[in-house]
Amino acid sequence: IPVFYDRETGNEFLLDEHTLKHIQQLFAEHGSNAWWTMDEKDLLPYMYKDQADKWKKGTDTMDVWFDSGSTWSGVADARDELTYPADMYLEGSDQHRGWFQSSLLTSVAANNKAPYKTVLTHGFVLDEKGYKMSKSLGNVVDPMKIIDGGNNKKTNPAYGADVLRLWVASVDYTGDVCIGDNIIKQIFESYRKLRNTARYLVGNLADFVPAGQPNSSSVPYDELPSLDKWMLGRLSAVLKEVDEATDEYQYNRATQELLRLATADLSNFYLDVAKDRLYISASDDFRRRSCQTVLHACLEGFTKAIAPILPHMAEDIWQNLPCTNESTSVFEGGWPSNLMEFPEYDTERWEFILNLRDDVNKVLESARNDKLVGASLDAAAVIYAPDEKAREILDSVDGDVNLVYPPVKSNGVDDLRTTLMLSQVELVDSIGDVKSACDEQYVTTSDTLSGCVVGVKKASGEKCGRCWFYDDQVGKLGLPHSDICQRCNEAIFSWEKETGVKFEKPKPEPAAEPVA
Repeated sequence: IPVFYDRETGNEFLLDEHTLKHIQQLFAEHGSNAWWTMDEKDLLPYMYKDQADKWKKGTDTMDVWFDSGSTWSGVADARDELTYPADMYLEGSDQHRGWFQSSLLTSVAANNKAPYKTVLTHGFVLDEKGYKMSKSLGNVVDPMKIIDGGNNKKTNPAYGADVLRLWVASVDYTGDVCIGDNIIKQIFESYRKLRNTARYLVGNLADFVPAGQPNSSSVPYDELPSLDKWMLGRLSAVLKEVDEATDEYQYNRATQELLRLATADLSNFYLDVAKDRLYISASDDFRRRSCQTVLHACLEGFTKAIAPILPHMAEDIWQNLPCTNESTSVFEGGWPSNLMEFPEYDTERWEFILNLRDDVNKVLESARNDKLVGASLDAAAVIYAPDEKAREILDSVDGDVNLVYPPVKSNGVDDLRTTLMLSQVELVDSIGDVKSACDEQYVTTSDTLSGCVVGVKKASGEKCGRCWFYDDQVGKLGLPHSDICQRCNEAIFSWEKETGVKFEKPKPEPAAEPVA
């Protein structure tokens, strides 16, 4: 408290606008510690300097939090580059009765308004076992060791700043959080899933030209198949959730949404079934271009959404995009608001098919264990849907019996064969039909996620040497390449027409001579 007391009586005090103004100037020039380092002669204004022997500076403090509690005035309000009230005060949960409180009291008392627009509090960082870190216990986790690694890179690898940032964004900071080697390893696995998904997306856009550019190969939204519209709807829903969560500082919620998009929606389903379109179709086939249109949108939205959390990964993706970017850096492009406008599409249909896919995969696993089939394309499924609505959905995605191009019954995308990744799918009218077609041990009950009864058996026909689907017509149509299906023959013909090169199947290398 900047007050002076009479040395003799101790009752008379000196505190007026002249002393306050002079001390304010000293604090601005030398800091508040000047009160303790200077004597009375320097602390008193010019008009009182001849009375320095009479007055003694006080040593009382009004509040230990007063200095920090008045920073809204001395810092935020005093500097042109800052604003008052501040957008946010960020500190630990112990500051509710400290800095937050003292700042609020002084600002309201002086200006009748709070010094901040919002307050955000966080817990404290503990070790992996939940203990407070201390040098004496030897359990202090050094952030730089996580980023750069330890002396032994095998036991303490360099994870980089992005992995540490991902840990920060993944935890619920509203309470105390734990960190340690095992936790960082788990976070690194999540990081790898995100990165691998991005690599797959980048790798399948080499010959794609986005909308708005000359010779664009993008497919307009209205022309996209149902599956692609569904995926874009999922992308928009995730971006909206991430945007909302970030606005509310719920970074763990935003991170979980992005991980769910990368793993559940993309890697486990959409990208898995997209392989047939991307690798088997002719390069300029509608099925492939529509898929690339969605991949490009997903990659842009995914990259811009993770940029605040994983800036190095996001910039790495952006700099390696095979197509031209509208900005040189991912941070110059802004938030992808245009990708948040896709409506949810055929949600009921695709949620049902996802459940059916899980049901099929469970039976497939049993068939694999018994060596009935190997890969999923070695199998065929027989499905009975007791529910009328379910049967209606199945009929809407029931494709041609054989692999033909162009497809007749479906568009080649919204097709049970490719969405379930099975060589053949047969829809039947009763449980008895399923059991008569498949061994009973590979038949489910009706107590499944989809409500359907699913049976699995070995696929019929010959295996196509190019797409690996089994088909009854392989080798029977008199096509140029007799060991592949009609669809793949068409794809090769399209490539020959585009390149002017005759496709020649590589001759198998002669078997090595046995060693005596």
